[in-house]
Amino acid sequence: MQNTIVLLFIGISLLIYAFKHRSPENNEKYSVANRSVGIFALTATLVMTEFNTATLISFSSLGYVTGLKALALPAVFLIGLIFYALVAAKKWKEFNGFSVVDFFIHRYGLRIGIIAASFLFISMAGFSATYLKSLTLLFENLLPQTNYWISSAYIVLLTLFMVIRGGLASIIKVDVCAFIIVLFVLPWILYQTWTSNIVVSDQLIKNEVFNSGEISFNFIISLIPLTMFSYILAPWYGQRIFAAKNVKVAYISVIFSAIFVFLFYSMGILICYCLALKGFKLHNSEQSFPYALNLSLKNYFAPVVYLIFFLISATTLTGVWMAMANIGLEFTKSIDIKHKSISMILVCALITYMLANILIDNILNKMILINIPVISLSFALLAGFYWPRISRPAIYTSIVIGMTLGIGCYLYFREKGCYTYYWAFAGIPIIFVSGFLVAWIYPSKET
Repeated sequence: MQNTIVLLFIGISLLIYAFKHRSPENNEKYSVANRSVGIFALTATLVMTEFNTATLISFSSLGYVTGLKALALPAVFLIGLIFYALVAAKKWKEFNGFSVVDFFIHRYGLRIGIIAASFLFISMAGFSATYLKSLTLLFENLLPQTNYWISSAYIVLLTLFMVIRGGLASIIKVDVCAFIIVLFVLPWILYQTWTSNIVVSDQLIKNEVFNSGEISFNFIISLIPLTMFSYILAPWYGQRIFAAKNVKVAYISVIFSAIFVFLFYSMGILICYCLALKGFKLHNSEQSFPYALNLSLKNYFAPVVYLIFFLISATTLTGVWMAMANIGLEFTKSIDIKHKSISMILVCALITYMLANILIDNILNKMILINIPVISLSFALLAGFYWPRISRPAIYTSIVIGMTLGIGCYLYFREKGCYTYYWAFAGIPIIFVSGFLVAWIYPSKET
């Protein structure tokens, strides 16, 4: 009862704060920070957008279970983000819209734009739910007597308070601060875990700690094309590219962000690897990073570090919510940009809250599965960037085949059968081949 009263008070205060205080009325300022963000700020916000507790906990847990083999996972992001820089960053900035859906509407018309908006909105709802679930897990040690519904409600409301009024500019400011702090905090946690006094015998480490079969080679290499062809469509990345000062800033910032994302996730894996080496036994591997955090930075430092990781995840969540809101408002006409955007962000936050508490269990598996609608749009995006005469029948074909193959691989092979391998190395090539064949048979008649 007490928690309910507190949550109601925070919720009412949030509504008053969001709608009654001054905030940017211009969509250029609210959604894309006046398109004036430089290299350092853009790099920081791109890194902190990707560096989230969902991926951190899922990757780090594999470091606890499988050892150094898990370092291949951050390498996937390094490759994927460099691919983004090479094929998409400049193109997105040259287009310079408000959301990635703008491009599909402008390039292919309203119908394909609606399909793209629906697919991306659904995927982002799933992503944000995994982020919230992971953040709730992270705070489990801090709030051991509170259930997930209450904990996640506090997180959602406090997250909204941070940035809902100032838009993307507020998110970027918090990201810059969090980026600087993480540069120091993660190495400190790694050092503390490595120098912990509890050590087990080498024989126990070899026989009982690491299970190399937990993560397969086929699974790791399948994530490379899946990451490459999903990130080029990421609405939260696209929105930040639109906020860059120019094309050069966008390109260089994505390259730098790829390096830092790799380093940050690698440190998370090493932290949990050290935890396993020291002999700490946990029933759930996804609790390994929160446990290391609690062990390494306890007492005076604990509240500070929890606040830091809250800031990291909060800006990731709000970035996704803002991208979702922009997509949701893509097909509405309104002069009242501020109130429409804020209202839509609140709706997106509610969707995230419900999904996180109802549907999300295994974080990593759900994050990968959510990419099916995104990857089905990959041919449409790249063809739109590089093939002026691409036809709409080819786009429809590639989207239908992409969805069919993605869902089909999952239903037939499932996680145990490594469906991602067949989806990545058979499904994605078929999407592109089918699109090219239909475009060749039914070429565009537009000049």
